[in-house]
Amino acid sequence: MTATPTVLSARALLLDMDGTLVNSDAVVERIWRRWAVAHGFDGDEVMAVAHGRQGHATMAELLPGRPDAENRADNARMLAEETSDMDGVVPVPGAAAFLDSLISGAVPHALVTSADVALSTGRMAAAGLPYPEVRVTAENVGASKPDPEGFLKGAAELGVAPADCVVFEDSGAGIAAGRAAGMRVVGIGPRAGQHGPTVHVPDLNAVRVEVLASGEILLHVG
Repeated sequence: MTATPTVLSARALLLDMDGTLVNSDAVVERIWRRWAVAHGFDGDEVMAVAHGRQGHATMAELLPGRPDAENRADNARMLAEETSDMDGVVPVPGAAAFLDSLISGAVPHALVTSADVALSTGRMAAAGLPYPEVRVTAENVGASKPDPEGFLKGAAELGVAPADCVVFEDSGAGIAAGRAAGMRVVGIGPRAGQHGPTVHVPDLNAVRVEVLASGEILLHVG
């Protein structure tokens, strides 16, 4: 028996990148596991907190006594490594068709990512995906996810109230940020289910976008 999809109503969509539109796990694992070894951590321990956050925020959690300036310098070095390593970066299943439906339907949407401009443009290009015109990147926020700042800025850029936005996220930090912003969250992929999104699907093939004449967006999820 086929389950009935959940239908969410929205006026705008806010999209995380890594794990949501782009599968960059191969790169993230390589670079963060090297960092873990260099700092005496178990790799799995580091990966449990690294997804979805800016690097300096992960470092602050794991090395609470280290100065912020040192974390940010280390983060800048790692961002450069990630930007030069696109091996294994691929689209999340359904991402291309999903983004095409947003563009063709003139659906208000924004990219809200913990990556900076260089890394986000590189990964979207490596995955063969269009780079959204409206985006909030690491350069635009003072606080990393799970702080809601990025999603609230995305909503403001689109001129839509937070309650009328739906977030697409894969990580615990990102889902927490979306909820803290007062938004509903579609959890994408295997990590998302354990973090309490509004609804959870394996990938973007399970999402269909319908735009009504009024401009209301209906998301058929599941």
